[in-house]
Order: sequence, then structure tokens, then C-alpha cells
Amino acid sequence: MLVARRIQHCRVCGSPTTYRVPEDDNRDRAICNGCGEIHYENPINVVGTLPVWEDRVLLCRRAIEPRYGLWTLPAGFLELGESTEDGARRETDEEAGAHIELQELYTLLNVVAVGQVHFFYRARLLDPHFDPGPETLEAQLFAEHEVPWDQIAFRTVRDTLRHFFADRAAGRFVLHVGDIR
Repeated sequence: MLVARRIQHCRVCGSPTTYRVPEDDNRDRAICNGCGEIHYENPINVVGTLPVWEDRVLLCRRAIEPRYGLWTLPAGFLELGESTEDGARRETDEEAGAHIELQELYTLLNVVAVGQVHFFYRARLLDPHFDPGPETLEAQLFAEHEVPWDQIAFRTVRDTLRHFFADRAAGRFVLHVGDIR
């Protein structure tokens, strides 16, 4: 599946770009019609956590688009200069105001159609008190039977939650890697 071509103008000189395969390459790239600069587009990394308190998971209700008002795990775009772990901690603090102990990488999901890779880490909540930031309407703990499954914002979040509850029932947690098509 092809991801939509996003670069219309050169980031160096502002001239229009054309997508074509450069010499010594194997795929279309945005090439400036003015200065010849080749612009590479790479997947965007989304990082977050699956915070747990006792038998409940922490979800945040989105105060921003896309998916305003729907529930998600605390997550967002990885920033330059951050590790995936640092970004996951930061996003959990920014979105939920939650204090966590970061655990292992739990899901790595490729969202090929939109050029994203989502990384979710399991996390142990250190306390059940939250101070959501401006991107979150509310942060709340949910037992499995309370999760608002029909109001989950993203498939990667739904898949991560399903893996968690299944692994918890099985008594072991493993890394889940997959593609969202």
C-alpha cells in the first residue's frame, strides 16, 4: 500500500517537487525541480505506555483531534533527541500526569497506510492520582469489563489492550509485533 505523497515543495529552496526514482535508488522520492534536493520520507514514531494500577488500565479521553472525545492510552509523537523510552515517559506525564515505573516494550505495531510505527511499553503506576494536560479531557482507570471498547480512538490502542488482557489471563506477558493494514 502506498502512503500519500506529502512533499509538494522543496524544504531548501521552495520550488515544486516531482516524485521519481533518483539514480542509484529503488523508489520514488520527492526531488526538487529547482535545486535537485532529494527529500526522504520516513515513518513517524508514536510512543506511549500501557499504565496499570492493580487490575485496571489507565486511559485518557482525547481533548484534541483526531478522534476528539475518544479514549486512548497516553501516547504521542517521538521527539528528536529522545529515546523511545524517554518519549513514552514524557507522553504519559504530559497526557495523564501519571507517575510510572516504565517496564518492557509490549507492542510494536506498524501502521503502514499512514507511515507510522507505534511503540507501547507496559508501565506500573506508582499511585492512582492523575493531573491530565491540555490534550486530555480526563484520565481514568478501567477494569477489563469497564473499558469503553466502542469508544477507543485507535486500532493500535485496542490491539494493545486486547493483548494485555489476554496475556494477563494467561499469566505471562510477551512482546507483540504486528501490522495494522
